[in-house]
Amino acid sequence: MKVSKKALGILMLSLVFVLSACGNNNSTKENTHENHSNSSSHEEMEHSGSTDVPEGLQESKNPKYKVGSQVIINTSHMKGMKGAEATVTGAYDTTAYVVSYTPTNGGQRLDHHKWVIQEEIKDAGDKTLNPGDQVILEASHMKGMKGATAEIDSAEKTTVYMVDYTSTTSGEKVKNHKWVTEDELSAKS
Repeated sequence: MKVSKKALGILMLSLVFVLSACGNNNSTKENTHENHSNSSSHEEMEHSGSTDVPEGLQESKNPKYKVGSQVIINTSHMKGMKGAEATVTGAYDTTAYVVSYTPTNGGQRLDHHKWVIQEEIKDAGDKTLNPGDQVILEASHMKGMKGATAEIDSAEKTTVYMVDYTSTTSGEKVKNHKWVTEDELSAKS
C-alpha cells in the first residue's frame, strides 16, 4: 500500500490537532477543579433556603454568634458573599464536612464543597466520618446534590450558622444560607 506524502502530511497534522486538543481539555479540567476548590463550585447553589433544618440537628447552647447577631462573612462560598454583612438566623452544634461528589443531574464533579453537616448525610448516625469515606448526601444546597454519592474530604466539629445577607456583587438578598462555620465569620464592628 502506497501512501502519498500529502496524505501522510494530512494524517500527521490531524494527529497534532487531536493531541493538542486533548492537552487543552485536560488543562481546562484542571482549571475547573481548581476553581471548584476555590469556592466557585457554588454557582448553582440555592441562594435562599427555608428555615427547615435536618432532623436531629441541635441548636447550639452557647454559640459565639447568637441568633440575631450582626456579623461579617469572611468566606466566598458563593459570588458576593465575602465581606457581606449578615444576620445570624440559626446556630447549631454538629460536624461539618468538606465533600467531593458528582451531581445526580449529570453535572461536572464538584471537589471540596463546603459544607455538608452530619445530619445531611444518609445513615451517618453520631459517629464522625473519616476522609475517604463514601456517603450518600441528603442535603439539597445545590442542584443534583440530594442522593449523590460523595467522598468525605475532611471533617470538623464546630458550630455552623444559617445566615441572611445581601450579596456584595448583585445586591440580591439571600435568606437562610446554609452553612457557614464560626471561623468564617467575624463580629460586625
